[in-house]
Amino acid sequence: MDNTLTGAASPTARRIAKTILNGFDAYFADFQNITLGAKARFEKAHWQGVHVAHRERIDLYKQKVMQVCELVRGVTSKDISDIELWAQAKRAYAQLVSSHSNYEIAETFFNSIFCRIFEHQHIHERHMFVKRSRAPDDKPLRDYSIYISYRIENGVVDLVARILDDFEFSVPWENKKRDVANIVRVIQEQVLPGIDCPLPDVRIDILESVFYRNKGAYLVGRATQGGGCVPIILPLLNNERGGIYVDTVIFKPDDASIIFSFTRSYFMVDAPIPSRFVRFIKSLMPQKEASEIYNSIGFNKHGKTEFYRNVLEHMKQSDDKFIIAPGIKGMVMSVFTLPSYGIVFKIIKDKFDPPKTVTEAIVKSQYRLVSRSDRAGRMADTQEYSNFIFYRNRFSEELLQELKKVAPSKLEIDDKRVVVKHLYTERRMTPLNLYLQSATEEQIYHVMDEYGNAIKQLAAANIFTGDMLLKNFGVTRHGRVVFYDYDEIAPITECHFRKIPEPRNAEEEMADRPWYTVAENDVFPEEFRLFFSGNPSARKAFEEQHRNLYDYRFWQGVKDALLAGQVGDTFPYRRRKRFERQDGAADRTDIDYLFEF
Repeated sequence: MDNTLTGAASPTARRIAKTILNGFDAYFADFQNITLGAKARFEKAHWQGVHVAHRERIDLYKQKVMQVCELVRGVTSKDISDIELWAQAKRAYAQLVSSHSNYEIAETFFNSIFCRIFEHQHIHERHMFVKRSRAPDDKPLRDYSIYISYRIENGVVDLVARILDDFEFSVPWENKKRDVANIVRVIQEQVLPGIDCPLPDVRIDILESVFYRNKGAYLVGRATQGGGCVPIILPLLNNERGGIYVDTVIFKPDDASIIFSFTRSYFMVDAPIPSRFVRFIKSLMPQKEASEIYNSIGFNKHGKTEFYRNVLEHMKQSDDKFIIAPGIKGMVMSVFTLPSYGIVFKIIKDKFDPPKTVTEAIVKSQYRLVSRSDRAGRMADTQEYSNFIFYRNRFSEELLQELKKVAPSKLEIDDKRVVVKHLYTERRMTPLNLYLQSATEEQIYHVMDEYGNAIKQLAAANIFTGDMLLKNFGVTRHGRVVFYDYDEIAPITECHFRKIPEPRNAEEEMADRPWYTVAENDVFPEEFRLFFSGNPSARKAFEEQHRNLYDYRFWQGVKDALLAGQVGDTFPYRRRKRFERQDGAADRTDIDYLFEF
């Protein structure tokens, strides 16, 4: 009997489905093993190892997809380019994962195999999981053991002490009594004012798994009272002398959102069923999209799937048109957006405007570099897509003509669809140059401090932004400044920072070209003043706070510290929020001190 007529999957399709699911389970196990090493790396203060593990885990997905594609080719003598075979394989796979605890991510893995084999063609629900196979499970989490619940039985001090006792490390607490007192003070004065013992309706839930990123560990939870819920996040640091301490308490949803921001590298957290962790975290920050939370805990490929589904859903519920993104047009990228949706879409132009000399291959490699780097809270996460399908009637005529002009090779257009062969998506921000046009003096002062901090924190993460024009930075809804133009970035350790030589005579002083030699990686920080041409208020505010960025010695100091293996601190919260530690010696590295002269 013909299986295509009955809807049943052929034996070949079932073998393909089983091979892909086995590959997914192997990927997930390896992902978890890398993640589980985060605790030991934190306890040993093995910061270089943290970055190595981060890159290994990101690279793991592509490696596994390539391996499984080869296995799929080996389990059958049939032509695996037969598209009907994959329609059957999808049905078989859907049955296999119907009771799988991580069916959503397993479906994304199937999609990755399909797209790899068919080079991102034939994207259709018949062949792959474009839509969710079933509605998300929004049942309460009370039946799940992903968190520990605490009641106030013997006072707040006892409750906080019990929490810290339950999350022991092989390294002792630096001063547990002090930390408990600091946490209790914040809870009593700011989180739950007037709290007293006993309060049976107050409960604190803490996720059992610790979240690790860079040099920090985070206990993530929530305090509930009646129907209300507020985040409770405890950042922990290692003093690198054999002690761990609580650095602050994060309890505002906006501050929690910054910790899980799209501008930061992914957490290492033991999440055997990621969807349950995503729902818990979303309860702390209801406005944050599930796609962004999946990204934040390392499942960025499924985050990409969730985002694509969100776009499709938003398109159904809106009727505005895609337009050219506000701001100065880029020389490398053409950027467009949908006014009702907080995302920009970036397409690499076919030809770059002078004086840009980079190539498309270099631009793509720079974006890959960013995806594998510590973004230090200052670079936007991006998602890369092939053959992204839009409805033609949702494009403004101005945008369509612009794309046809600057990137015709990236487009396939018919009466109904616009298919973009390659694009990046990124959170939409207000370009810094546009923000300054309507900013108050106070806002200018603040945002210029943020701009300088962004440059410095990226430098500490071994990223030299290259082109520091204000238009290449954006301002988030939290007022943070974020860099988003990556075509000229370079590792700080590969740059040569120099002082401009003094002219030897009047002829050199009046020359319109440098009278000194300039190598490819030479950087002259004195020239950074040019980035403020036409905006004296911004320049004044910047120089009051970050004049040292003009000094080549600052940059050389950062480079020397990086080459010596130093890893600086980049906190996902304001330094003023940190607890005082009078009895704790300074834990600062050479790279931290560089930011203070």
